[in-house]
Amino acid sequence: MVVAAAARAVLRRRAARGRNLRILVTGRQGQLARALAEASEADGAIQLLFAGRPHVDLEQPGQLAAAIKAAAPDLVINAAAYTEVDRAEDEPKRAMRVNGAAAGEAAEAARAAGAPIIQISTDYVFDGQGSGAWREEARVGPLSVYGRTKLAGEEAVRGVSPDHLIVRTAWVYSSWGRNFVRTMLGAAAQRDTLTVVDDQVGSPTSAVDLAGALLTAGRRALRGEGLGRTYHCAGSGETSWFGFATEIMRTAREAGLPTAAVEPVPSSRWPTKAVRPRNSVLDSRRFAETFGVRLPEWQESVAAVVGRLATA
Repeated sequence: MVVAAAARAVLRRRAARGRNLRILVTGRQGQLARALAEASEADGAIQLLFAGRPHVDLEQPGQLAAAIKAAAPDLVINAAAYTEVDRAEDEPKRAMRVNGAAAGEAAEAARAAGAPIIQISTDYVFDGQGSGAWREEARVGPLSVYGRTKLAGEEAVRGVSPDHLIVRTAWVYSSWGRNFVRTMLGAAAQRDTLTVVDDQVGSPTSAVDLAGALLTAGRRALRGEGLGRTYHCAGSGETSWFGFATEIMRTAREAGLPTAAVEPVPSSRWPTKAVRPRNSVLDSRRFAETFGVRLPEWQESVAAVVGRLATA
């Protein structure tokens, strides 16, 4: 009955304003937020709103809830996060405020507005032990402050709103902002050889691909489909950071960009403050079966992003 009531509220609002879909996205400059903005520009049926700095500070209680109430959205996508994985080890309270408490506030405000919420989470909720792709029902065991705070955000959303989708993703990159693809290309323009970890594996995910998948899932959620569950949505296939870097260099060479040789090293040679999971590969079958979307093979999407950077 809760889902049905929310759906009826959404339909009434859309009818009153010509049936445009009104989506509020937390964050403004992040990779996913920018990809969602681009996707919405190509879709005349979507009105995208943002709640982020400087007007909304997730570290300040109440600001996000007020923004959601004022926007009266049909759907909320909580894409904002504290993503400085190593710095979070020194700032656990700040990370928990943004990734944990603010997620719960967003879910509570979305429920009050009669809107479903999509909470973006991460592969870092797992401990990375063993082999094979992680399914949604696998035991969680985050190794870092970042992972623990993102898991807290998942739990907060589940505890507040039945009209939610928890969507875990991994190794997100794009032609914007700070990410592995841009870092490798920048380093290749300055050095002849790059050393990259070869004993951590995952599922590289294009922010553009992810944004399109989320908009499809959001529309289905507004019809009451797939709500109240956790999903994985990541690029198809798997590789190590070394394999990822090697493919970036291959596509960069084809695109006429500067390249460098890539040498594999164990993670013990590249110590970090926060412990990373060795195995971050996500099984995205549930998302594909529920919403009819399977992200492309990761190599295909890397080529698209590198090609875009080459012509920028």
